[in-house]
Amino acid sequence: TGGTFNKIYNPLTGNLDVEQTGKSLQNIFAQWLCNFDVINIIGKDSLDLEASDRNNILEVLKNHSHRKIVIIHGTDTMDLTAQFLYENVTDKTIVLTGSMVPYSIESTEAVANLASSIGFIQGCNNYNVYISMNGVIDIYTKIKKDRNLGKFIYDYQP
Repeated sequence: TGGTFNKIYNPLTGNLDVEQTGKSLQNIFAQWLCNFDVINIIGKDSLDLEASDRNNILEVLKNHSHRKIVIIHGTDTMDLTAQFLYENVTDKTIVLTGSMVPYSIESTEAVANLASSIGFIQGCNNYNVYISMNGVIDIYTKIKKDRNLGKFIYDYQP
C-alpha cells in the first residue's frame, strides 16, 4: 500500500515520495528462491489513507483466492488498517508490516520485517490480523508503535 518501506528520494523536490510500482519488493524477491504474487493497491503514505483506500484494500483481499496475505503498510496508521481488516475479514491470515526507514535508503529493517512476516505467516494457520515489526509479531492489538522510542513494541495488557 506504500508507506515508508516504499519511499524513494525525489531529486527534483528533495522529498521522499512513495514509489508506485513496488520496485523495492521486486528487488527483494529477485534474490529469493520463492515466488510471490505482488499486487500494488495504493501508493500512499499511511497518514494520507482515507476510508475509501481501506475499502479498496478490503475489496482486493475479499476477491483474492489466497488465504495468507502480507501487506506492506505505512507505520503511522498500520493499527487502524489492522483494526478495519479484523472487523471485515474472517477467512484469511493477514500480516501487516513496513519499516521506519525506507528500503531505498537502508534495506536492513525493511527486509528483516518482510522476511519475519513471511516466515511467520507460513507457519500460522489461524485466521486473524497480525502486525510484524522490529522483531515482534503478534495479533495486531498486542503490537504498538512507540513514538518516543521510534519502534514497535510488544504491548499486551489483559
